[in-house]
Amino acid sequence: MEAAPGGTSETGISRPAPRGRYLALLSLGALGVVYGDIGTSPLYALRECFLGGHGLRLTPANVLGILSLIFWSLLVVISVKYLLFVLRADNRGEGGILALMALARSDRRSRVNRWLIVPLGLFGAALLYGDGMITPAITVLGALEGLHVATPMFDELVVPFAIVILIALFLIQRLGTAGIGAVFGPVMLVWFAVIALLGAAEIVRHPGVVAAVNPVHAVRFFVDNGSLGFVILGSVFLVVTGGEALYADMGHFGARPIRLAWFGLVLPSLLLNYFGQGALLLRDPAAAENPFFHMGPSWALYPLVVLSTVAASVASQAVISGAFSLTRQAVLLGYAPRTEIRHTSAKEIGQIYIPSVNRWLMIGTILLVLGFETAGNLAAAYGVAVTATMGITTLLLFFVARRIWGWSPLTAALPLVVFLIVDLAFFGASILKIAHGGWFSLAVAVLVFTMMTTWKRGRDLLSARLEADTLPVDLFMQGVARRPRFRVPGTAVYMDRLQTGTPRAVLHNYKHNKVLHERVVFVSVLTQEIPKVSSRKRLTVESLGEGFFRLTLRYGFREDPDVPQALAGVQLDGQELNPMDVTFFLGRETLIPSGALGMPVWRDRLFVWMARNATTATSFFRLPPNRVIELGAQIEI
Repeated sequence: MEAAPGGTSETGISRPAPRGRYLALLSLGALGVVYGDIGTSPLYALRECFLGGHGLRLTPANVLGILSLIFWSLLVVISVKYLLFVLRADNRGEGGILALMALARSDRRSRVNRWLIVPLGLFGAALLYGDGMITPAITVLGALEGLHVATPMFDELVVPFAIVILIALFLIQRLGTAGIGAVFGPVMLVWFAVIALLGAAEIVRHPGVVAAVNPVHAVRFFVDNGSLGFVILGSVFLVVTGGEALYADMGHFGARPIRLAWFGLVLPSLLLNYFGQGALLLRDPAAAENPFFHMGPSWALYPLVVLSTVAASVASQAVISGAFSLTRQAVLLGYAPRTEIRHTSAKEIGQIYIPSVNRWLMIGTILLVLGFETAGNLAAAYGVAVTATMGITTLLLFFVARRIWGWSPLTAALPLVVFLIVDLAFFGASILKIAHGGWFSLAVAVLVFTMMTTWKRGRDLLSARLEADTLPVDLFMQGVARRPRFRVPGTAVYMDRLQTGTPRAVLHNYKHNKVLHERVVFVSVLTQEIPKVSSRKRLTVESLGEGFFRLTLRYGFREDPDVPQALAGVQLDGQELNPMDVTFFLGRETLIPSGALGMPVWRDRLFVWMARNATTATSFFRLPPNRVIELGAQIEI
């Protein structure tokens, strides 16, 4: 079922489905943001099957076998698994593996959550960052290498050109997916039309190639090639890379436009092009050097290289915007420190830009281009992370089917076992690439996973320690009642991370300044494991007496906390709260690593480093800087 920006999600939230012109615009935007990755795989996927160092003979039987594997991979993995099943597992319109993890762990009492679902979800999310670096590098290199078909004189310029293009791509991310989609969508529309025409022209010349839709050719391929056929799966998998980014980007456009774009244009165009490349190889085996560019007439080679380069830049957008969505979810769910998040659309809340993530992806991508230099070398490293993430998605989907959709164990297991067998086959073939560069994406994943688990564990341990040292609020209120101090006019808001006890900033202010405001408000901000919290459930108010109140604000992981906005108009004992007349007090802890927190010292140091580089609470909660007072304290951890 579709969800935001239209449809009814599995969680029961209904919204008007996009229709008419708006649906068409969203589908066009999805072409530019969601389908760039999988849409440019024809640049290198089929070529790598025959020239990837595997030693596969270019025979008619092998060509038909590879095409059959490509056809059924696109059908089973993308059309059935992702478009029909995974997109159905929307967390109130939000996609991505962290949103899926939040759905899968809906049963809070289950130990499976802590020991299986959460680690799987976090590691699957971490794997996508490595993919976010490899995809831009391989697609841009693959497009520029088309120049070699015309003349080898450009070979030395491919890497410098690729770096310039990638830098420009990352610099324009600040425009946001709304602005980029408006530009990239029409480009990809032209791209899919062109690759469809190129493929169709070749199929007309050799129509017998359509026999590859028969799965018998795929089976015969494995029988004839034995273990080599299994190794080739690692290259065949290149045709479905982009499936996980497709799911991660669902929050940007919604499921309905993504499905419409796939079945209406993307899938037919891809199949026509792959089968056209196969027809060309059957007619001219020498074209295996670069079958995509050899399909076009000689006069169209340079325009095709230009179009391919632009499309390759678009291809990078799917994983980049997916990384933005993933990071935002990790921050709001407590698995990453606060970071600057910029919204780039007033209409679609999922369209965002995160400068820090953009910067690190750019650095990693450029280093990959410098290190691997060719798309063929990168292809040897590509797929390990994506295949692992796809397998994790299938496992989490089983728990969603059982806990959210209410399927019986057998009903849930039947389709998912099929998907898992396919995932494991691709993963088994891809892990052979680890020694040839696949280690890079795994190393990035281990680093990110370590940082996310360290941040979450450190936050939990720090909160537990602060809570143990916190003065119970009832004892504090008794002291205030027995020894009334001078009360100054106005309202003081103390941000309280613990939601229990008395905020340390209150005690420091009371101890050193000897005064309290007429109204004192403790504000706690909680993030729920749902994308959006309804306005009626946003705020709860509790009166503590003596002019003290405790307010709890709840947000979903797809929302950005805005404390002044949430407090505007709140009634406290009949008086309306005006955020512009409020003084906000923040406790600012300086963390000193000592090993006392309960983690190894190296993890304590990592946690402290992440905390120091986090965006300030003032910025994150959108507090007016000129109305904020910070009270510091040193804490050994």
